[in-house]
Amino acid sequence: MSNQLTRRDFAIRTAGLGLALGLAPAATLAEAKQASHSETPLPVVDPYSLVDPELLPALKQFPASFDLSAETVRQFRQMPGTPALPAPAPQPVERHIPGPPGAPEVRLWIVDPAPSEKGKPLFLHMHGGGFMMTGPGWMPLLQSIATDCHCVVVSVDYRLAPETRYPGALEDNYAALKWVHAHAAEFGIDRSRIAVGGESAGGTHAASLAIHARDRNKEDVPICFQLLIYPALDDRTGSSHPAPPAVGHFMWTPSANRFAWSSLLGVPAGSSKVPVAAVPARVASVAGLPPAWIGVGSIDLFAEEDMEYARRLVHAGVATELLVVRGAFHGFDLLVPDAEVSKQFNASWKSALRKAFATSS
Repeated sequence: MSNQLTRRDFAIRTAGLGLALGLAPAATLAEAKQASHSETPLPVVDPYSLVDPELLPALKQFPASFDLSAETVRQFRQMPGTPALPAPAPQPVERHIPGPPGAPEVRLWIVDPAPSEKGKPLFLHMHGGGFMMTGPGWMPLLQSIATDCHCVVVSVDYRLAPETRYPGALEDNYAALKWVHAHAAEFGIDRSRIAVGGESAGGTHAASLAIHARDRNKEDVPICFQLLIYPALDDRTGSSHPAPPAVGHFMWTPSANRFAWSSLLGVPAGSSKVPVAAVPARVASVAGLPPAWIGVGSIDLFAEEDMEYARRLVHAGVATELLVVRGAFHGFDLLVPDAEVSKQFNASWKSALRKAFATSS
């Protein structure tokens, strides 16, 4: 199987990135407006007219569908995983480490492109999946990062919602961060060059992990960079904060966002019951966080919250790069990897990660 086919399959089947199950990726404007009682029915042009022309044919292959629910989550979890790319691509190795106090072990997937080398950077990855699912085909992504950025990649198989509510996944991710830092010599890792990141819900977890690590600085587990690929950063989007009329019609809708955040938090998304520390956008201060790269499509539901988070980081003196891709919806780069906007997007975040590693050494 070619890398491109694997990535396309990944996009079609992975929640939080492709989300063919449970969402309405080709929802009509009327359907999108009906998804949230909190949305204001403002006039907007045909949402398809806002999509990049190269992305449009693949997007239109998706019929209007049902929305994210407990049943679609159950169906998705039963889907078989896509295998890793064969050698000579570096092969993923499964490892189990001690979990947080009183919690189960945490499974890691480790991809090392050069096992004999010393002083390598490390990218601690958190997968997407709407907080509730594990992408069945994210292995090729890990392999491509390890190869293209010449770093060890460790991906955390954190506990999923709704069975595990906040802060369970955060505690798993922090346990993984401490473990890779403590075992750096075993893998030839330079402790000063540990970055965190992820896509969609994985970006949420990465942003939360960076905040958590900052707030527990007495343990001295430094993070040199955070890579946030169209992250969900604000539970209020699509609930107490109505979505702008031009965004959120494809791949990830306001109703899906409410369901996902509520499943993670255990309380209604957007409500006053949400713990502030659980949501990056609600945290009072972003000062002292690691440098960041944030990328999102202009018609992604998360566009506004991602831009706002980047603004806060800049105002707090955190070195930040923001890329907003015109005409791109959630997960566009994985659905249509050969599109020019997808190639530019992937080249940008990989370049940012390589630069972060180079300047942190």
